[in-house]
Amino acid sequence: MIDQDKRNAIFTLHQEGIKIREISRKLRVSRNTVRSIIKQNGAVPDCTRKDKIEIDSELLTRLYGECSGRIQRIHEKLTEEEGIHIGYSTLGRIMRELGLGESKKERCCRVPDEPGAEMQHDTTVYTLRLGARRLRVVASILYFRYSKLRYLKFYRSFNRFKMKCFFHEALSYFGYSAPVCIIDNTNLARLRGTGKNAIMVPEMEEFARQFGFQFLCHEKGHANRKAGNERSFYTVETNFFPGRRFESLEDLNTQAYKWATHRMANRPVSKTKLIPAKAFEHEKSYLAKLPPYVSPPYILFHRDVDQYGYASFDGNFYWVPGTSRAGVLVLRYSSFIRIYRSRKQLAEYPLPAYGVKNEVFSPPGMPKPRYKPNNRKHPTAQEEKRMRSLGGEVDAYLNFALKYKGKEKHRFIRQVFGLYQKLTPELFIKTIKRALKYRVRDMRTIERIAILQITDGDIEIPQVEIDEQFRKREAYIEGRLSDDVDLSIYEKMLEEDTDE
Repeated sequence: MIDQDKRNAIFTLHQEGIKIREISRKLRVSRNTVRSIIKQNGAVPDCTRKDKIEIDSELLTRLYGECSGRIQRIHEKLTEEEGIHIGYSTLGRIMRELGLGESKKERCCRVPDEPGAEMQHDTTVYTLRLGARRLRVVASILYFRYSKLRYLKFYRSFNRFKMKCFFHEALSYFGYSAPVCIIDNTNLARLRGTGKNAIMVPEMEEFARQFGFQFLCHEKGHANRKAGNERSFYTVETNFFPGRRFESLEDLNTQAYKWATHRMANRPVSKTKLIPAKAFEHEKSYLAKLPPYVSPPYILFHRDVDQYGYASFDGNFYWVPGTSRAGVLVLRYSSFIRIYRSRKQLAEYPLPAYGVKNEVFSPPGMPKPRYKPNNRKHPTAQEEKRMRSLGGEVDAYLNFALKYKGKEKHRFIRQVFGLYQKLTPELFIKTIKRALKYRVRDMRTIERIAILQITDGDIEIPQVEIDEQFRKREAYIEGRLSDDVDLSIYEKMLEEDTDE
């Protein structure tokens, strides 16, 4: 086929009066071709293919709707029901010409791999077994496009603060940053808009400026713009997860750190045989070196101090040194907290492992506080579990009686458990069975039922073996001069039962 430049030259020479034979000889083109190009005024003719089979466009539109756009099924219906025999590829071309099933996405531009050009960030969600439980975790990856280096970390949830903590941790480890970080259009750094028109959150713009880069959203539908990061998640699924066990979130992140920064950084890439760690050494001269110190991100919280000197934070209690009960400021960093009052740091505590709640912490190296926090919770899950394991009668009674909420529920469980500790298992089960029969929830009445079971003689109280040598023990000798224990309260209880 004669290209457009040659056609223009033939038509221009003809307009200058040069004969067709001479044009043919100089440009080595047949005279018939020269005549055709002159008739077409040097333009490329619009040649449309004429199909031997004509198919009504309305028929194809109707079948496209009935078959949900599945060309294979449309081809079957044309052949079997309409009696139209047409090639599959020809049918596909005709449908594309009619605009049926045609993708309206713009083509994604291809960006060359240049050292120091960009890095990419993305997150995805996995459900993993951590210890005995299956938990939902969020994986976050920072990826340098040229050197293929990765930094991987998992979170139970991911928000803007944790995103800043992740970037600070990852970039501080590498010591360098690329001028651009490619993100998608659902990223926490984006405020509104998509692609090149996306507007970033001012807070995140200022954060990125400290490290010498800026966020950039890829065009909508062009996820392949950060294909390196997408491929990293596939590598995590096929190389990191298989054959590994994780006891906790901390164990998961420890293994992820070693896998990403040591194993994969020194492993040759399959196609190019490039070693990411060595490529990064070459790329460093093109990257922006981080300042000697970048302030770690933190969130500020106001907390009161109770009468025993504790400030509560994230379900735990932290002791505040000193005697003042004035409020404090708690600065929450990625892995620790700091407590301030009047711009003076009072204490610093590492954050406990995930799932640790209702615990009390005091500064290391200092004597432990004498009292516990005022609002500390006292769960009764262990007591309830132990009583339910005694049998179906106790389990059924607890299902009936535990209609209380909050403090009343825990108080009732402690009272019943206290009775369980005083009685033999046989007597306790018999007492609870009778309480269930008469729908009793009052604790004093339940105790009277237990006394009634004893006084009726149905329960044999086991004989306690007494060591006759107890009078010679040192503890007995020391305590023999003390006052006798007052047991009159128990005598009154028996008298009241006799009167009734």
